[in-house]
Amino acid sequence: MNRSFDHPLVSEEHAAAPLAGGLAQGYQCGQLWGATLAAGAEAYRLFGPGTEAEYAALLAAQRLVASFRARNKHIDCLEITGVDLSRPTMRMVIRFLIKSGATGSCFGMAARFAKAALGEIRATFAEKPIGVPAAPVSCAAKLARKMGVSDMHAVMAAGFAGGIGLSGGACGALGAAIWLIEMNRAKEGNGKVEYNSPEATEAIDRFVNSTGYEFECAKIVGRKFEDAGDHARYVREGGCAKTIQALATPMG
Repeated sequence: MNRSFDHPLVSEEHAAAPLAGGLAQGYQCGQLWGATLAAGAEAYRLFGPGTEAEYAALLAAQRLVASFRARNKHIDCLEITGVDLSRPTMRMVIRFLIKSGATGSCFGMAARFAKAALGEIRATFAEKPIGVPAAPVSCAAKLARKMGVSDMHAVMAAGFAGGIGLSGGACGALGAAIWLIEMNRAKEGNGKVEYNSPEATEAIDRFVNSTGYEFECAKIVGRKFEDAGDHARYVREGGCAKTIQALATPMG
């Protein structure tokens, strides 16, 4: 997906590695996190910074979730693979992807979904978004801005809102934080991307302390959001403020 729109972002793709295996916790498949980042990058290129681009990225994420679910019945890694990848190492994940019984299906799924996802993103952006809600559109984009990153990276993360496309899965703000932390580590020369880097682990600890050890958006909020406007109102009225603040460690 990173190469589908002829504007590859090498560091951004590299930093998305810890999202594999559903945040390494068995939640939403890493393919969905990656495709959503690609949608956000294209939304930024087409619509620039701000609310319209974030809304477009969120709409694309909703279509991506629906498309992925229609093809695979589930969106969570654990349900798809039946393999618990909690506390993984890079070597363990690579071994799983190359040798396990579910592996062929993972690579096959990736190849098939990349083509489908490209179509969903293009269809979403074929026309300018209408009915754009008042800011902030996305909890994940709001977190990104609190962390002091660029407008492009904030828009890239926007589709994570509500557990990727408002699906109610693992918190999009947490996914955004892990991705941004790994980009910052790479920028500062702190070594290879890790699945359980100290900085990401600390962020997860702060996160679970703020949510009562819940990971999924629908459980944290107590419901799924009806649409982007519903989510925007919730965030605007202070929803998830404690969690966003807990995760919002400024980038160095």
